Amino acid sequence: MQNDRYNTSSPVSVANGPKPYRLQANDVLSVKVQSEQPELSNLFNVVDPGSNMAFGGPSALYMSGYTIDAAGNITLPTIGKLKIAGLTSTETQDLIQQNLNKYLVGTTVIVKLLSFKVSVLGGVRNPGYYYVYNEQANILEGLSLAGDLTQAGDRRRVKLIRQTAGGSEVIMLDLTDPNLVQSPYYYLMPNDVIYIDPLRTQLKRENLVVVTALLGVISTGVLLLNYFR
Repeated sequence: MQNDRYNTSSPVSVANGPKPYRLQANDVLSVKVQSEQPELSNLFNVVDPGSNMAFGGPSALYMSGYTIDAAGNITLPTIGKLKIAGLTSTETQDLIQQNLNKYLVGTTVIVKLLSFKVSVLGGVRNPGYYYVYNEQANILEGLSLAGDLTQAGDRRRVKLIRQTAGGSEVIMLDLTDPNLVQSPYYYLMPNDVIYIDPLRTQLKRENLVVVTALLGVISTGVLLLNYFR
């Protein structure tokens, strides 16, 4: 990011804070209950830390997690259905704790979002989708997961596609803009898609290669036609 205010002698403070993510349908949660009675608390745990499932990667955790249904509920043992759509992970943790205290004493509930993944496409070294284990990850961290931009990637034209209740929204971000860290789109949300446009010079170079190849094919065809006449 380009900013004349940045210097080597003192840090520059920028006011910004991540917007809390509100859970929605199809999100997958890890719910872990700790207590002095493991035979009871383990009924709620999506994965036993000592089992092979805990080392099975995101897919294993996804299959064993609690999925929020279309009505915004999760169903827990003993407690039953809880409406959590629209809550944050912390608020959900408090809600489960309150309900669990009715049945078990001396428990601690830990809730984590398992389905936080982002897709990074276009001019990056390793395009693909990545699971994020940090609910305050920013766009620079997302790009670092994909190995950073290639030389052909345009740092001034980074599209962020975000899913909303009304559909999708697309915003163009400039990585060289010092105000990027103050943007409401600086922090990532689950299911964000980051697409890096190619540099215009790269497009011109690729178009030139295509045109040159076509001219070569045409020239070869003309020579062959003249040869067989």
